Amino acid sequence: MSINLHHLRLFTAVVDHGGFTKAAAQLGLSQPAISKSLSEFERSLNVRLIDRNGRTPRLTQAGRALHARAREIFGIERLAERELREIRGLKRGRLRVAASPTIATYLLPPVLARFHRRRPTVMITARQVDDETVLKLLLESRVDVALSEYPIEHELVEVVPWRDDELVVVASGDHDLRSRDRVVPEHLADYRFLVSDRRCPIRRAGERAFADRGVRLRTMRVGSSEAIKQGVAAGLGLGVVSRVAATDLLELGRLAIVPVDGFGIRRVLSRLRLRSRVPGISPAARELELLLDEASSGDVESDATGVSAGGFTPS
Repeated sequence: MSINLHHLRLFTAVVDHGGFTKAAAQLGLSQPAISKSLSEFERSLNVRLIDRNGRTPRLTQAGRALHARAREIFGIERLAERELREIRGLKRGRLRVAASPTIATYLLPPVLARFHRRRPTVMITARQVDDETVLKLLLESRVDVALSEYPIEHELVEVVPWRDDELVVVASGDHDLRSRDRVVPEHLADYRFLVSDRRCPIRRAGERAFADRGVRLRTMRVGSSEAIKQGVAAGLGLGVVSRVAATDLLELGRLAIVPVDGFGIRRVLSRLRLRSRVPGISPAARELELLLDEASSGDVESDATGVSAGGFTPS
């Protein structure tokens, strides 16, 4: 049994666009034509891919499995097209990077700036997304370099440790807690903590660490890590943040680390690679990875000149 790639492409479009009507509009085809193609595809495979009995079509187990493989297939196709363009002598290359928020905001800009100074004709596109989206973009070959701040496990992905980070409790630079040699978690039960969305891994990790000591935090939601830092520095409350993210305000004395007993959450920031592409990554990606290695040992200057070559696209 061979899989018809045209039918597979139409099936993938139906899933990715959320239905026959939107897929037809995107592909410039009629809805009946796509429906007929999918029915022929199912007959050729002798399996049902989409359950049409309800009001909303749903993927069957076979459909979910095939869609996952289709994303990989078409990701490899995009990769092959890009590599062929490079072989034909494409002069202006492209570097696509995806990173989770802490890395994208506080660690990646100086590395990209250094890359841009070396390769000013390479177009840089950098996206700030959550870790799940970083993995998705990598699996679909939509990025050349992927960086994650939390553990990811996938059979197709190699995880390469990049650098260490830790979560710390911070207060304003003039807060009374900063002068104490020892603070137990129970001492902080009456303080307000500035937090971000409940889905944020840093918030979940911090609240879990205090809950393990029987402390439930009083929280005030303010938004991103940057908003938490600025709010804490202004005296609005305490916060749990990445040490990497807090470095600038710690050095300026606007923030201070609160020495909380038993509060030590260390994590490893990692690079993700598709196993099928090691070592077949693009020259631009290979050079950026070398710069990332240098950055992990503190060899990259903090000058951010040139990041405007691509800039970050929050998603």
